[in-house]
Amino acid sequence: MNYRHAYHAGNFADVFKHVLLVRMLDYLKRKEGGFRYIDTHAGPGRYDLSGSEAMRTGEWRDGIDRLARADLPGDVKGLLKPYFDALGTPPREGGPYQYAGSPCLAQKVLRRQDRLTLCELHPDDSRALERNIGRDNRVRLLNEDGYRALKGLTPPTERRGLVLIDPPFESRDEFETMETALFAAWRKWPSGMFALWYPVKEIRPVAHFITRLKERGIPRMLRIELTVELIRSDGPLAATGLILVNPPYVLEAEARALLPVFAKLMGRGPGAGFAIEQITGEPIP
Repeated sequence: MNYRHAYHAGNFADVFKHVLLVRMLDYLKRKEGGFRYIDTHAGPGRYDLSGSEAMRTGEWRDGIDRLARADLPGDVKGLLKPYFDALGTPPREGGPYQYAGSPCLAQKVLRRQDRLTLCELHPDDSRALERNIGRDNRVRLLNEDGYRALKGLTPPTERRGLVLIDPPFESRDEFETMETALFAAWRKWPSGMFALWYPVKEIRPVAHFITRLKERGIPRMLRIELTVELIRSDGPLAATGLILVNPPYVLEAEARALLPVFAKLMGRGPGAGFAIEQITGEPIP
């Protein structure tokens, strides 16, 4: 599939991904020392939900719009507060608004002592990212392929941090490329935190991806998925997931509080639900 983000900004997959991203960044802030956030496919950083692409699909209405208007349980409100604080301007009554992507969310969450490295290969998106980030001496922008750049960016000098690998899935071998990039970066930085986002259009490629990750023998991996309706290869995106390496010890419990609410709130019929599992495996001899 080709997941051009301007058409899908603010949808259920974005909400799922960005809430958990902010939870992980917030956890890293518990220690005073600075850390590094690396985004391999940063995109333009901000999206106009009144733009032609977003209005054509209207997917944000079943994602961020539903979440922003929901009457949420107190514990869930507490977990979502850093996300909403970073997101900024709430939706206008009955209308769309600007939605922050992962670079702008991270920029809001990180402190003075933390650093961001943002990679974006597409020239138009790279220029838009530069405008949307503004002048910020914590940020390094790289107009290059994020997979290639990751080899030289790990481990960072801070020795603590998070890598988000969030490609548009334009290539048929995207899962294989993600797996290879993760393993190479993890071998150089085994204490690093990694988050791999993926869409679920078909079950088999995702199952194969997870099997291959298990065979790599990487310890401490967590799979989290959200499904909003029955998955059909010829239908709209119905499920999304994250593979997390070295996730915060509190994240699984937080996900178990958040995901039932997300599935109920953003579900579109039969099949809505979630999955959370440890997927640590043993390396092939």
